[in-house]
Amino acid sequence: MSACCHRVAAGAASSPAAVHHIPRWSSPSISYSNVNNRQFWHRKGAPLVVFRSRRWVIEAAAATTDLRGGDEEDETKKRGQPPRCCSGDREALAVAEKRNDEGVDRRVEVVVAAAATVVLGVGNRVLYKLALVPLKHYPFFLAQLATFGYVIVYFSILYLRYQSGKVTDEMLSMPKSPLIAVGLLEALGAASGMAAGAILSGAAIPILSQSFLVWQLVLSYIFLGRRYSFNQLFGCFLVALGVIITVASGSGTGSLMEAGIFWSILMIISFLLQAADTVLKETIFLDAAQRLKGGTVDLFVVNSYGSAYQAVFICLLLPFLSNLWGIPFRQLPSYLKDGAACFLNVGTMSNKCNGAPLLPLLFVVVNMGFNVSLLHLLKISSAVVSCLASTLTVPISVFLFTLPLPYLGVASSLPPGFVVGAIILAVGVLIYTWTPSLNSSSRPSLVS
Repeated sequence: MSACCHRVAAGAASSPAAVHHIPRWSSPSISYSNVNNRQFWHRKGAPLVVFRSRRWVIEAAAATTDLRGGDEEDETKKRGQPPRCCSGDREALAVAEKRNDEGVDRRVEVVVAAAATVVLGVGNRVLYKLALVPLKHYPFFLAQLATFGYVIVYFSILYLRYQSGKVTDEMLSMPKSPLIAVGLLEALGAASGMAAGAILSGAAIPILSQSFLVWQLVLSYIFLGRRYSFNQLFGCFLVALGVIITVASGSGTGSLMEAGIFWSILMIISFLLQAADTVLKETIFLDAAQRLKGGTVDLFVVNSYGSAYQAVFICLLLPFLSNLWGIPFRQLPSYLKDGAACFLNVGTMSNKCNGAPLLPLLFVVVNMGFNVSLLHLLKISSAVVSCLASTLTVPISVFLFTLPLPYLGVASSLPPGFVVGAIILAVGVLIYTWTPSLNSSSRPSLVS
């Protein structure tokens, strides 16, 4: 509570002793009021005693009015406001209310961004499955399109934002070494994930993917200094458990060990690299806030340069990646040419790629929107929150695949433990959201 200076004066009918005299509380002429957690004792024709921050301020006034005038005192009582002299308190209260409003606005922004990320993430998963209907023989082409084609799109958007003034020279002059590391982590994560995914069963991958959330918590604890309460950790555990129950309840047992422990460990390492990538991006945003003196770097700066460096490292890994997909490197140019023809549904592929180019184009658009939304959520919240939002897309997608979607044929059945797993997942999200963060930063609990 800020200090407040009061003028202590005696009225015409007061004596020096009256200045230091405190009236007895049992007097029936004393009235009490509590305004904004401040206590006031009023006594007609006697001093006004105000308790503020454990300090007594005494004013001796005349019998008919005080120093501010009776009319103003009555008006102050009617309005329920503290005395006019307490300007420091009003300023502190205004600052506190402003910070509280900013915290509420930030939480609303995070909730809206998380909801948009979940919707786009679900659409990304469903449309990827649909896009592979015409491109069932060219999944590697679709993966490389997402790597190299997006670089052109992202830099085009970055150029337009630079021309409009939303991207400044200071943002573009930021150190590029962290962005090079981002590209390297993304390329290595994709390569190791493709290698393990080609061997592991479809039911094992969603189970192992829950290690991504664990890596997020560990890395943010080590490199960002985040501290999480027991309830937040318990909430994350329930989210991971809910996804495992939802996805794995309909699969056979022993699927993790059928392919060998090496490939399971490789998939876990892949998610470690992806988690390190997201934590590094959050570090870039935090560092940019200091370099730009409270400002923030445009997310397309991070997205564009990160994608560009990822494409460079993917080029170096192309011989290895093409062999993983069963494509000899010398045949890769003809494979990409046929994949492009199928994507556009032209030439000799026009009768073999039903659904193209609509389904692949829808996937490309939604996938870009999902990547931008996920990075925006990471920018305004944290890596763990963005991971939770991405995790929520798994059970929703599983449910949507049970519906009669076009091009997919017979819908899949709902796993036996879907409802139980979904309930556990929802409870975990609520527990995490309602828990205040132990981080000393000014971010609200939802964004930590």
